[in-house]
Amino acid sequence: MSARNAEADFFPLDRQWGLNTSVYSLEMAQQMVWLSALLPYEQCASVFERIAGRLIPASSIWRQTERHGERMETYVVQQREQVSMEQVVLPDASHDHDQPKAITVDGGMVNIREEGWRELKVGAVFDVEKRLERNPQTGELEPMAHGVNVHYTALLGSRADFTPALWTLALEQALPTARRQAVIGDGAAWIWNVAEEVSPQALQIVDWFHAVQHLADAALALYPEDSDERKRRRWLKTYKNHLYLGSIHKIITALHRQGRADLAGYFETHQRRMQYLAFREQGFPIGSGTVESGVKQFKQRLTGPGMRWKADQANRMITLRAAVLSDDFDTLWHAA
Repeated sequence: MSARNAEADFFPLDRQWGLNTSVYSLEMAQQMVWLSALLPYEQCASVFERIAGRLIPASSIWRQTERHGERMETYVVQQREQVSMEQVVLPDASHDHDQPKAITVDGGMVNIREEGWRELKVGAVFDVEKRLERNPQTGELEPMAHGVNVHYTALLGSRADFTPALWTLALEQALPTARRQAVIGDGAAWIWNVAEEVSPQALQIVDWFHAVQHLADAALALYPEDSDERKRRRWLKTYKNHLYLGSIHKIITALHRQGRADLAGYFETHQRRMQYLAFREQGFPIGSGTVESGVKQFKQRLTGPGMRWKADQANRMITLRAAVLSDDFDTLWHAA
């Protein structure tokens, strides 16, 4: 038996994935795929030429990304299938840990060939830590909660597709065994449905900035004329303070009093999710900026000028992008 055949038999997965059929070493391919998750292929080629002095065609970078991206995505999907909610048995509560954890979820749109714009669902799981910061409400320096050690998951698909992906990430990051958990979202119903499945014990928090925007919209609806601007600002300032203090009933009562039950509905639905002062006192952030930033970073790679993707190629790139943003790329590369 030749050395080449012996090597192929000893590393059957290498042969299956075609890893030994390229003119590029695996180490070089790894760098090509990592960079392609940051930049469009043509820009990757420019970086290699300028920084490394290597002339690597954009088409070669694309082929390496397709080849290795497929095996990496396959591995991620297999991991999700192996840790379904029904199969995982969590240890008893005595083994829970004290690191506060949070999930935040949001969505964005990606242009898919022959389908048009489809929603990209993004979830982030992170540790919560406090650091001194000026409270925008009081102006005082206070310990404020922030997300650190952020890890992402994302995909094109339905809520049913997304829930197992978020559960897998939550399990990897030890969220189900955290004594203190929170889920932060913009108020969309699908987010809370996912939250109930992935983290039913968690506090549910409507993103502060979305709540303030709804309040500002209500103020504009109550005082729509330019001549009402002073009244509008005074009303918004008063009820924004009530919002922060968690006195949501005062907002609801004021809107009903002025005959705007349609505006009150949002605050009635999310009243328990708007106890912002209490949430801050419990040590949790009240904004979903972590995942909103994440969505923008995914879109930066996937929605550049003229970009349209096949659905499978988009999900492949989404997997790679999530690994890079989570600083998990090398781990995933070797695990796959």
